[in-house]
Amino acid sequence: MRDYEHLSQEQRYRLYTLKKTGQGQTTIAKAVAVHKSTISREFKRNQGERGYRLKQAHGKAITRPSDQVNPRIKESD
Repeated sequence: MRDYEHLSQEQRYRLYTLKKTGQGQTTIAKAVAVHKSTISREFKRNQGERGYRLKQAHGKAITRPSDQVNPRIKESD
């Protein structure tokens, strides 16, 4: 399994400001130094009713349990 790091609050701030200026997902990904699919997942997971908002996104990411991963194949007893 690959290790990964969560986006920092600084990265989310940069992502937020670039999105507000109308930049595309690929441009944002290059500026934040992550893959463009990471940006897509960030928007999907942390967007509220009023769109992507920095404080709300960071709060959701922090409070989301990190152990939500469900194995695809369950071991039998």
